[in-house]
Amino acid sequence: MSNRTYYEALKWASLLLKEKRLDESAATYLLQELSHLDQTHLLIKYRQPMPITLDNRYVEAINQYVGGMPPQYIIGTAPFYGESFIVNEAVLIPRQETEELVEWVLSANLQPQLSVLDVGTGSGAIGITLKLQRSNWQVTLSDLSEEALKVAQENAKQLNASINTVQGDLLTPVAGSRFDVIVSNPPYISHDEEAEMDADVLASEPAMALFADHQGLAIYERLADQLKQGVVTTKQVFLEIGFQQGQAVRQIFEQRFPDATVTVRQDMAGHDRMVRIQFK
Repeated sequence: MSNRTYYEALKWASLLLKEKRLDESAATYLLQELSHLDQTHLLIKYRQPMPITLDNRYVEAINQYVGGMPPQYIIGTAPFYGESFIVNEAVLIPRQETEELVEWVLSANLQPQLSVLDVGTGSGAIGITLKLQRSNWQVTLSDLSEEALKVAQENAKQLNASINTVQGDLLTPVAGSRFDVIVSNPPYISHDEEAEMDADVLASEPAMALFADHQGLAIYERLADQLKQGVVTTKQVFLEIGFQQGQAVRQIFEQRFPDATVTVRQDMAGHDRMVRIQFK
């Protein structure tokens, strides 16, 4: 019996995902990533038989996806700002909205030489991207999770980004330091929202990187308190937020820093998604 063609394998996977009411585009994504073929070259090979080892791996990947594992974890990488970042279940999968946060920092007319701290770095996507785009910036990545920092370090090595890493809770591992810019995409989902979330996200992505107490505001409150206490000093902070948290996060920082300029910015979908705090 001859091997299945690429087309036959893709058709099988698409029908299975449709039956399971899952995203059918994952069938194409997984096949392209596993075969290292772009859309055009996959079409060229449509009627050719798949190597048996690739077919077996594809079946395994589709079954993993049906079982609730996100495609990026199956492949082991995720795209972010034009680069491929290693991801696993120790870190969040980088999202497109976070690219907009990076873009805001890059377009903010900052100095050519800066010290930057990426708090709760996870895969390192934010801090490493900033370093790749601004080679003169001195970038430090911090995270509470040792396993997450290992992923960030591997990404920095793979992408030839010279960065520093420190482990610890929020600003405490760099206490006494001064940074020109602090950037963070912290946990900001309220536990009340769990029922509305995708099952694969809840099952696979690290809860400590997703959820925060006080309706998802706890990390912003603690970060603001540490800055108020002078744990570190900085000129400005860029934060990703939940789409309903703009005014609440603004109030957190305005109450503690009445003289600061707090700006809430929308993402491409028109939702509040980022906050910038500029200190006097």
